[in-house]
Amino acid sequence: MSQQQSPDNVSIDDIPVDIDNTQSAEIDPTDVPDKIESITRGLAGEQPPTDPIVFLKAARWWYLHGKGGTDLAFQWAIEWARHLATDTPSDVERFDEFLEYLVTVGFAEERSTLR
Repeated sequence: MSQQQSPDNVSIDDIPVDIDNTQSAEIDPTDVPDKIESITRGLAGEQPPTDPIVFLKAARWWYLHGKGGTDLAFQWAIEWARHLATDTPSDVERFDEFLEYLVTVGFAEERSTLR
């Protein structure tokens, strides 16, 4: 089965990739697909996902549509993967930066509402 895709909007794993907005560094919360927002909020929650396939999809989206490798949502997802893979403590400072980033992007008005 093939799916029709335009050259500037493709889909990977049912998560749209908007080629025109890749690494724009400007994220509008309304542009974040519901599935990615849900996973991202989950990474900020008390019980983050433990299936790397799930949160690495979000990492990929943030990498492509955020600030690339410097995007804080991308970095936190990678840090969470490292934590799960090595069973070592995660970087608390990076987590705090991630929460602050989500406030800056517009996912919440303050960090405490994300937890």
